[in-house]
Amino acid sequence: MTVYAPALGGLGILGTGSHLPERVVDNDTVGASAGVSAEWIERRTGIVERRYAADHEAASDLAAEAAVRALADAGARPEDLAWIIVATSTPDHPQPATAALLQHRLGAHRAAAFDVNSVCAGFVAALHTASRLLAADGDAGGRRLALVVGTEVYSRIIDPADRRTAPLFGDGAGAVVIGPVREGRGFLGTGMRTDGRLHELIGVHAGGSRQPASEKTVARGDHYFRMRGRDVREFVERELPGAVAGTLAEFGVAAADVDHFVPHQANGEMVRGVMGSLGLTAARVHLPVDRHGNTGAASIPLALDHARRTGVPRDDELVLLAGFGGGMTLGTVLLRWGR
Repeated sequence: MTVYAPALGGLGILGTGSHLPERVVDNDTVGASAGVSAEWIERRTGIVERRYAADHEAASDLAAEAAVRALADAGARPEDLAWIIVATSTPDHPQPATAALLQHRLGAHRAAAFDVNSVCAGFVAALHTASRLLAADGDAGGRRLALVVGTEVYSRIIDPADRRTAPLFGDGAGAVVIGPVREGRGFLGTGMRTDGRLHELIGVHAGGSRQPASEKTVARGDHYFRMRGRDVREFVERELPGAVAGTLAEFGVAAADVDHFVPHQANGEMVRGVMGSLGLTAARVHLPVDRHGNTGAASIPLALDHARRTGVPRDDELVLLAGFGGGMTLGTVLLRWGR
């Protein structure tokens, strides 16, 4: 069952920012370890290259770079933030929350901070959460801003010999600042659903309380990220059209009126393959996955910031975000652009 939530309080996105690590990893390099060719990777995924974090970089480091840029774009200061929410499935540590490390790094000591883990749907879940918290806060003493960050360092949990995952994933971070916008602009609503019966399609099996770290789990490779790619693709093809149609119907928007579609950058060829069934005939699809690969919870804000740097979306245009990932969880956010 999908849970829909209409927007409250005239809130929208005030600024965006992103950060990619310096190290570029091409398909030849990844393919050599995974036993596939560069041509095979590009043909099946649309990915040409991805970025890997340096040895000293963790999720909070990438998040901080993206956050600083988003705050600057919004004309906001760290002390203006009431909330910091970090979406990640590759945190710096099992605890404390990566958001706490980011809060400290930014000097945003007046903000409450916590993490969200819905894997590749995490950014959409965090956006929904931030908008509801801000709406509940009211004016909050003038601090009616939230920072939402998606950040991942998947290179640390990918098995380089696994051709189902190694060619797909990269590292990066994207961020947005949320706050009050002009009347008629901002979030229209969100839709979220999870089918926990499919939780085994994506995951890291060891390192938690079910299978604590041990010599045996390390020897078996249970700390690597695993994904049943074909089953995931079938899930997206089966469920994403309904999720998109349901959200548009719930909030009274025709599919043909959507100007921009920003999906999770899972696999370029998979997203292109499902587009015909979404009915978004007029939408510009933002899919820069070819240059950074699948960056999990970071992929939507990365793509959104990439779009902003090309001059879109423009004022009053309709934007649809769609995330899907482990759990299995699907989330959508509909907004009318404007600051």
